[in-house]
Order: sequence, then structure tokens, then C-alpha cells
Amino acid sequence: MHPSHVIRGRSSQLLAGRRIVLGVTGSIAVVEVPKMIRELIRHGADVRAVMSPEAMRLITPETLEFATGHPPITQLTGNVEHVTLLGPGPGRADLLLIAPATANTISKIAHGIDDTAVTSCASVALGGGVPMILAPAMHSHMGVNPAVLENLDKLRHWGVGIVAGASAEGEEKIASPEEVTAAVLHRLALGAWVGRKVIVVGGAARESIDAVRSVTNESSGVTAVALANQAYYRGADVELWAGALQVAVPPWIPTVRWRSVDDLTSLARRERSNLSRASAVFVPAALSDFTLERRAGKISSADHESLTLTLRRAPKLLPELRRAAPPPARLVAFKLEPGLTPAALEAAARKLAAETGADWVIANDVSSMGAIETNALVLPPSGGRHWIRGPKVEFAGKLLDDIGRDLVNVSGDVTPTPRGRRRKARPRHRRP
Repeated sequence: MHPSHVIRGRSSQLLAGRRIVLGVTGSIAVVEVPKMIRELIRHGADVRAVMSPEAMRLITPETLEFATGHPPITQLTGNVEHVTLLGPGPGRADLLLIAPATANTISKIAHGIDDTAVTSCASVALGGGVPMILAPAMHSHMGVNPAVLENLDKLRHWGVGIVAGASAEGEEKIASPEEVTAAVLHRLALGAWVGRKVIVVGGAARESIDAVRSVTNESSGVTAVALANQAYYRGADVELWAGALQVAVPPWIPTVRWRSVDDLTSLARRERSNLSRASAVFVPAALSDFTLERRAGKISSADHESLTLTLRRAPKLLPELRRAAPPPARLVAFKLEPGLTPAALEAAARKLAAETGADWVIANDVSSMGAIETNALVLPPSGGRHWIRGPKVEFAGKLLDDIGRDLVNVSGDVTPTPRGRRRKARPRHRRP
């Protein structure tokens, strides 16, 4: 068995049965390509590599054959490989990914020049409507060359996805294997979540005591980030509203930061039009039940032998979200309780649904806080109950699949958003 088969589908089956043609061009960033290939295979993809002559000066065909499990195409022959892989008929690839994409290759594609196996594949893909994604890599001065910028804009207008990396050390570095894989998953997504607006509210609230101290709830934010990420993989238009987190947010997830329950309530009121467009709002956040008046400056410990804090009840967020995102939007609430029996946990979750109007309620014990795995009781709106056990990433995917089936039942159809449409750029982070 080839080593590529051992890892296939280890992360997910979201790309199972999908064929990706990977065009490799002459940038030193080719050193990242084997990792990128393996990441795609871990989600189930079948990857076929096509190399330009300049790429072969930097990485050997044998390396890509090892990574993909298939001999790469290094030149076009009488088998018309570019047409066989990307032209009409059975076996046509689902996507052409060019990574790294040099300034030279980008400009050739934008002007219809076919002088390598990679650019010929691009020509067939563009003419035949095969989705295409480019991951540019070049010197920073080339990246701001007006001609290159114009060519990238032209390709975006044609529906080509551009996955930009970071600018560092004088280079426009290629996006990470994880970023490229996320872009591929999002572009090739099928099913109920494609094109739907999803808002995830996660992390812990921090209620300020003074300028440097706060009262907070325990929360790692792992579940919230996993839900946002898995929804993005399934084609959703995702936004994460994040309080205090102990985990990193992937750079492809747009994030709005909040601190206290009052901040979050104000954010929800300002974003009512955004919430009204959501198909689902997930709320795994650890929200404070109590808040307090913040004192100016820093309370001096030298002046106080003891300190009394007066807490007041914080506003409830779920009813606010329910009003802003009425049915058929799905409001998904999370209930965390310590040491309850399964029956008592279910009763507490059903009470929360009745009080807040939540459609789905996910209940679990405090032992899941900060843990890699969870054991969650899931209460759907149609009645019944079931448990989802396992790593939180797998839990997030299974929960989204469950709720996705519910969305289809409610709406009666699935209407994907066209992937080629240009969207206005949004900031990675913004504060309320």
C-alpha cells in the first residue's frame, strides 16, 4: 500500500471522491508543496500533480510522486493530459490548484499564454468552468508590481480564488498548507451549509473589577473555534464573535472581539441586520451570570485588608439573539452543569430551551471544559435526544451535519452561493 493511502481521510471525508489537479511552478516555496498535498489527502482528496520546467529545477518529480501516489505530469504528450484531467467527460478534476503560483505564471494565465503544462491546464480549466485557486508566492516588490496586481484582479473577476500568504522578510510568502486546504474545502463544499451565514459566539466573558482585574468564567474556546472552522469547511459564510480564548483562531475565520456580557449585548444589537441573515447562531460561550461596576484605576491592595464586590445580574444574551435571528434561523444554545445525572442534565437543557426559544440545546458536564474530548447530550427541536462523544473537532462536524439536515427539512432546498462572485474584503479582526 502506498503511504498516501494510509493517511487518506484521517482528518475528514469532506474531500472524499474529489480529484484535485495541483499545478506546481518555479518558486522556492515548492518546499511546502508535499505538506500541502498530504493535508489535502488527509481530508480524502485524490491529488494529481502537474509541474512546470522551472519547478523541476527546485523539486524532483519523484518527491511529488511520493507525496501524491501518482507520477506527476512534467510535459504534455499525445495523451493530451491537460484535456484528460480538466476537459469534459468522466474523470474530470473538481478543482485546479496552482501552488506556488509565481508572478510569471499568474501573468501568463491572465493573458491566455499556454507554454507549460501548468498554464495549459489553467487554460482548459478557465474555458471549461473548472474551479481554480491560486496560492501566490514571490518577492514583495513583484507582489506590488501594478501589472501583477492588475492580473490578480482580473483573475478574481473571472472567479479564480486567490489565497494570499503573509508578507514577511521581503517576500510575499505562500499561504500555509492549512490555509490552502481550508480554501479548497470551502470552495468544493457541498450540502446544506454552502453559502449560508453562520455566527458562532464563543470564549469567556470578562467582567472588569478595575483597570487590570476581572471576574471571568472558565472556557478554552475550543468548541467555538472548532464549530467556526468546520462550518467554513462545509462552505458557510462564517463569523466568530470571540471573547477570551485559550486557542488560536485560524486566519481564514473573520473574527469580532468582545470582552464583557454588556459588550456582547451591545454588539448583538448593532449587528441585528447581520443576525437576521444568519441561518444558524451557535452560542458555546461561557457568559457571566453576574457583572459589576468597574472601578477607576487600579484598586490598591495596600489600602484594603479585604475587598467586597457587589455583583448584579447580567443581561441574558440568548433572548436578544432569538429576537434578532427569529425562525427559521436555528439558535443553538449550550448548557454546562456540574455533576448532574443524564436525566437531570436533560431537564436543565429543556428548561433552557423553553426560557430562551433556542431550537437546539447541547448539554454537557463541566468535565468537558478545556478537554480535548466531549460527551454532549444533543436535544433537537423535533424532540428526541442523542449523544455525541469524541474529540471536539469531530463533535463540531457531527453537530453541523445534524443541524444541516434540519435546515434542509425547514427550507426544503439547498441553494449554494456562486463561488466565483467577488466579495468585499473584510478585516480579520474588529472590535465592538
